[in-house]
Amino acid sequence: MLLWLAHYFQDEIGPLRVFNFITFRAVFATMTALAIGLFAGPAVIRMLTRLKVGQAVRTDGPQTHLIKSGTPTMGGALILIAIGVATLLWADWSNRFIWPVLIVTLGFGAIGWFDDYRKVVYKDPKGMPSREKYFWQSLIGLTAAFYLAFSVSAPTNAQVWQLLFEWGQSGFRMDLPPKADLIVPFFKTVSYPLGVWGFIALTYFVIVGTSNAVNLTDGLDGLAIMPTVMVGSALGLFAYLTGNSIYAKYLLIPHIPGSGELVIFCGAMAGAGLAFLWFNAHPAQVFMGDVGALALGGALGTIAVIVRQEIVLFIMGGVFVVETLSVMLQVAYFKYTKMRFGTGRRVLLMAPLHHHYEQKGWKETQVVVRFWIITMMLVLFGLSTLKLR
Repeated sequence: MLLWLAHYFQDEIGPLRVFNFITFRAVFATMTALAIGLFAGPAVIRMLTRLKVGQAVRTDGPQTHLIKSGTPTMGGALILIAIGVATLLWADWSNRFIWPVLIVTLGFGAIGWFDDYRKVVYKDPKGMPSREKYFWQSLIGLTAAFYLAFSVSAPTNAQVWQLLFEWGQSGFRMDLPPKADLIVPFFKTVSYPLGVWGFIALTYFVIVGTSNAVNLTDGLDGLAIMPTVMVGSALGLFAYLTGNSIYAKYLLIPHIPGSGELVIFCGAMAGAGLAFLWFNAHPAQVFMGDVGALALGGALGTIAVIVRQEIVLFIMGGVFVVETLSVMLQVAYFKYTKMRFGTGRRVLLMAPLHHHYEQKGWKETQVVVRFWIITMMLVLFGLSTLKLR
């Protein structure tokens, strides 16, 4: 919105031309989201407390978590408000990537909202049934995947629909351009053509998988939000470079016209995340809840697909990946041993992985900070793929 106003008045007020620079708007989007989060945070926490929107804690979990029962949850709504307002203020509304990312983020946030609502109203830590949750996630994920298959491949908004029409005329057999291939990091020319259906399938798994991975990680004070900020900021750098033809050519990465505008969203996500961390740091005054975790994970996955860095997201979000694998391994081994021996056995003391280390005697703050450090190293490793080829 501010960009449109700046364009309208820049002939009369010359300094408004600074709004044409993505970096300028990204900085102010970050500051705007940070300010909204910090100033609105106390009021949101008081409102959630007044509404008795308290967290239901698992009785079979670490006993140190029992004191967290009743702490306001659904605080992720604060993050979404800050991201939404900052993005709409500073981003270019005509950009074909801003709206899909916003829609996926808010859509997954809505799913998380209903999930948290059931937890609060019925005092059930399990919340929304898994089948129902995955149905709505899949609906949003597949819709976004279908649109991104053509928006990533087309250089302009108008050509998105032209490309879609040509795909239909070809009998749904048309291949996508090389920029839509799956890129293998650390190699200059190694990539795998996906085709339309392959691109849709990969995008679906990246968006839905990342959403659930962040949700599984969100179990300790500040554990999920800081890695999200770090990974999101790194993806913002990828978006800026991918959207610039000169940098993209120099670094041998795909040039996706318009993707640079996602820096605005990434900046807003970083600012909103840091503001939330102010209140979510141990001992937390408010929890993110599924409304925040599902939304932020969906946003990370969508941005990674647009900038063609799905494998790099897997690297940088290694903490999210390992947390998810720990749950899958625990459940699979328990079911296997129960079928084989009649009694279920466990690989870990408790899943997800952060609870395993708590059960081993690590303090909550130790687990959180150490996972932050690991994420920081993984993000730097992911960024190194820009040059190490």
